Amino acid sequence: MTGKNLNQRIAFVLLKFAAFATVFILVIIISYILINGFKYVSLDFLTQKSYRMGREGGIFPFIITTVYATVVSIAIAAPIGVGASIYLTEYSREGRIIELIRFCTETLAGIPSIIYGLFGFVFFVIFMGLGWSILSGGLTLACMVLPTIVRTSEEAIKTVPVSYREGSLALGATRWQTIVKVVLPSSIPGIITGIILSIGRAIGETAAVILTVGSSLSIPASVMQPGRTMAVHLYILTMEGLSNEKAFATATVLIFFVVIINYAANRMVGLIRR
Repeated sequence: MTGKNLNQRIAFVLLKFAAFATVFILVIIISYILINGFKYVSLDFLTQKSYRMGREGGIFPFIITTVYATVVSIAIAAPIGVGASIYLTEYSREGRIIELIRFCTETLAGIPSIIYGLFGFVFFVIFMGLGWSILSGGLTLACMVLPTIVRTSEEAIKTVPVSYREGSLALGATRWQTIVKVVLPSSIPGIITGIILSIGRAIGETAAVILTVGSSLSIPASVMQPGRTMAVHLYILTMEGLSNEKAFATATVLIFFVVIINYAANRMVGLIRR
């Protein structure tokens, strides 16, 4: 065996080990949560209100708040993020301004969530007078996930071959028609992947949410009212030692939320490809 083949064999083994190690760690974490929490999940736990700061009752208000906050954030961030990525890839010319925009986007993606929470608390809650509400939390989460959507959508659009664009333009289509009819359909799997990542981060966020949405136990009647997401509820149960059983059960529901969202998104991508 030559040195070149030996290096390839070693690299293959290391990469294979890294892949299996990632899956193994994921299976361990999920199994540990499900083993300790699934037995406490019931219909009453999913449909009842919470009492005594979460020691008793269910998590129905927290499910509603989580859905509201996530939908608001993605509804705001997705159109802006995809639009920005279209501009950066299809309309702008490479230069210092574009490099600065990309640098700022990458910097925003690495800012700790507590900084976003502080900004959302000062700007949305106090300055704009929205108070502790789902809208304040949704706007803060939108700012947080926007860089992820922009970067992933931009990379997805870049993967579309230039020949697709040239063929569309040669047939008489305008640039906008080419983007809508050719570029976006070809890049939609990557765009949806970025949105899925953003949804996962929005669902699991605690620091930014607790400073903007609050931690109310009631069911929010509108986006202008406060609430408590499942991630915040899990954090409070664990840190204050209120109920480990409820904490594991809430974590189990969170895992199922993420699994359902990923499954639905994969099905959607499959239908679009067909």
